[in-house]
Amino acid sequence: MYGYTGNKAALVARLGRAEGQVRGVARMVEQDAYCIDVLTQISAATSALDSIALALLEDHLNHCVTEAAEHGGRVAAEKLTEASAAIARLVRS
Repeated sequence: MYGYTGNKAALVARLGRAEGQVRGVARMVEQDAYCIDVLTQISAATSALDSIALALLEDHLNHCVTEAAEHGGRVAAEKLTEASAAIARLVRS
């Protein structure tokens, strides 16, 4: 069981809204919407995905990394390295 399991329904709903935003951006481009309006909607979709990513990261830290840290050793080190890499990817994006 993963850390996000308890929030799965909420995460799926948020992902569905983000998916709708992206589809809306595609429609805007198809309909030749004003550039700035398209960029504004892309920014909103990006923010929505960033918010979802942060929620998943928090669940991962509170569940998977905490559980691994309790056991210690190589598994804990791997989970910390994995979490650090995920944070780095989020910061770069």
